Amino acid sequence: MSADERLVRAVRAGLAELADPAKAPAMQAYMKSAMPFRGVAKPERSTLLKRVLAEHTLTDRVTFSATVLELWRAAEFREERYAAIDLSGYPAYRRWQDPELVPVYEEMIVDGAWWDFVDEIAIRRIGPILREHRARMTPELLAWADDADHWRRRTAIICQVGAKGDTDTDLLTRAIEPSIGEPEFFLRKGIGWALRDYEKTAPEWVRCFVEEHPGLSGLSRREALKHIG
Repeated sequence: MSADERLVRAVRAGLAELADPAKAPAMQAYMKSAMPFRGVAKPERSTLLKRVLAEHTLTDRVTFSATVLELWRAAEFREERYAAIDLSGYPAYRRWQDPELVPVYEEMIVDGAWWDFVDEIAIRRIGPILREHRARMTPELLAWADDADHWRRRTAIICQVGAKGDTDTDLLTRAIEPSIGEPEFFLRKGIGWALRDYEKTAPEWVRCFVEEHPGLSGLSRREALKHIG
């Protein structure tokens, strides 16, 4: 695969120009990141990406995927990985959001292994693909729900956040159940978040789910019932 190197260089150069070294250490500390930050806040990064992506059009799926992965894999600063995620969801390339793109997202989920990367990909990339391609995506997400990697599991649990009435409750149940006994904070928090979000649509379903799963951690239970008691 061949990435659009001009686009990649433009993103990196733009982030370097916007860098604020005074802000970078606090951003890195907040995110508990081993990878350093440039010190570029999201509004400035978004403006830069909008300009760069308007100037560099990707004409085919292969180049698109390769460019996302080049930004991701060769990143030296965390904002470059944020840019890769932003590029992956750029509206002009909406037509390529399908199960064929999932291996790209899976790499980013497993390699990123932290909530700022994983949650965006899970909810805004994997979730929409699931809703348009349920037959193909459901078995894969069920496999992720029982995977040894906690970030694949979290993705399976939270990918339907925001789906409202389009939520597949069978998938939600089967995504949560393998992780109920796990001590991992991000799994427990993810379970509570997914249930709390769906409570806005179906509070009685969530209440029943909690009652029928007494093994839920206190954190998951509190989050799930936060607005319904």
